[in-house]
Amino acid sequence: MEKSTEKIPLEAMEIIKGVFSIGDSEIVDIASVKEGMTNRSFLFTCKGQRYIIRIPGEGSGRLIKRSEEEAVYKAIAGKGLCDDVIYLNAEDGYKITRYIQSARVCNPMDWEDVAVCISKLKDFHNMQLCVAHEFDIFGKILYYEQLRQAPSMYTDYEMTKNKVWKLKSFIDRLVKKKVLTHMDAVSDNFLFTPQNEVQLIDWEYAGMQDPHVDIAMFCIYAGYDRALIDHVIDLYFEGKQTFPEKVKCYCYLAVCGLLWSNWCEYKSRLGVKFGDYALKQYSYAREYSEIALTYIMEGNLCEEWNMSKELS
Repeated sequence: MEKSTEKIPLEAMEIIKGVFSIGDSEIVDIASVKEGMTNRSFLFTCKGQRYIIRIPGEGSGRLIKRSEEEAVYKAIAGKGLCDDVIYLNAEDGYKITRYIQSARVCNPMDWEDVAVCISKLKDFHNMQLCVAHEFDIFGKILYYEQLRQAPSMYTDYEMTKNKVWKLKSFIDRLVKKKVLTHMDAVSDNFLFTPQNEVQLIDWEYAGMQDPHVDIAMFCIYAGYDRALIDHVIDLYFEGKQTFPEKVKCYCYLAVCGLLWSNWCEYKSRLGVKFGDYALKQYSYAREYSEIALTYIMEGNLCEEWNMSKELS
């Protein structure tokens, strides 16, 4: 885990003292860890145990409903899915978890790692857990557009968005059941413990959705090309995916790419830059909306679902 010299905020110190009923001198070995895309985190030790405190990042209050995050952690409690949450404030987003010593994140270019993580992801989906809220991808795209308060930096944005929106009716017809879905199932959120277990962390975006969205999330964060994406789809479905299911996954690559592209544009207005990552997300939206639409039309899927007028 990468560390920096940033100092822990006083508010975080007060929370730690309150949670553990200790004084300043009992909080030691404080270190800032690599800043995440939504939050900042600090390592610390107290009472002989190592912990991580999460501090919400810029604009996260408008991106995350912490009461929904709290509901997710209640739904997955005791299921062997995630790290040990010690404290979570559903109002301000501060969270304390037990630090897993010597854990490492998934290497998206190590296919043994990837296979284990995709299996873990599918096992989670098969639990069919439920919460009261949904992560509405198309609704979130519009919401992030509103947050950025300016036209997109991409000159062909409206054209790309129009293609992505044409995929919605195909997706809606193919979704069989919505279950609790992670929505941020990227390689960095899979921890391999020294006991060879896998923990899936950072559930703040989780909600009810088609679980196959998580396949796309894993792929676009890893920056996979078409061949590697197809391999991940094969891993998840064990090679038994139907043609429409594969096309639906391509649809999600486009939709999720546009989602995170808008997310990045909003964060950039707050001074948080993501460089090539942001551009790559938009590229997935542009490329895979075209690929998915072509497959839908040429594979006669639009006729099967009576979609010809919707895609014209």
